[in-house]
Amino acid sequence: MKFLRSLAASFTGHTIRLFVRFLTAVRADWKGIEPIPKQRVYFANHTSNGDMPMIWAVLPPTLRRSVRPVAAADYWLKNPIRAFVGPEVFNCVLVDRRPEVKDKPMDKIVAALDEGASLIIFPEGGRNMTEDPLLPFKAGLYNMGLARPEIDLVPAWIANLNTIMPKGEVIPLPLICTVTFGAPIHVQDGESKDAFLARASKSLADLRPDAPDTASEVIA
Repeated sequence: MKFLRSLAASFTGHTIRLFVRFLTAVRADWKGIEPIPKQRVYFANHTSNGDMPMIWAVLPPTLRRSVRPVAAADYWLKNPIRAFVGPEVFNCVLVDRRPEVKDKPMDKIVAALDEGASLIIFPEGGRNMTEDPLLPFKAGLYNMGLARPEIDLVPAWIANLNTIMPKGEVIPLPLICTVTFGAPIHVQDGESKDAFLARASKSLADLRPDAPDTASEVIA
């Protein structure tokens, strides 16, 4: 039975990856880092339920095999299909967001890192439905950086996914999605939580296709 579930998970993952690539023509732009087998935490913007599969699908096989998305248990355990796909196909680190639950999400995250996994996280904590590029970051990314300072924290901007299927439309628009991976960051010695989160947010927002080219700005 375990072998059959593993086989089914592998087949389902392959199918999801092909579907995502067919629908979005997603490509990776390794702008600030190389796609080498190294433990990392990829942190990304979040506007759609398709964000996590997009990053997962665009990673090379050698990276995809060791990456684990951090995801909400209440979403992925809501029905039998999600309960199979989340834990067994994507190998998610499931965290329970209900206030009455005494589990500490950071304990599960650090345990996954100590087992050698790379992670995918969305530091905004929820989907951004506003006109702002990003919502304020939660403290989780900062806590990961403090707990395991040797691990690269890599910003990953997902572009065009929220415009492929606009609200009310039934036919996807023919747009190419990109996932742009930027230069890694770390929590600096003595850096406060607010200062780090502001710097992390900027490192991610600067990867937007329409972001100002700060390198070319002239300082008066």
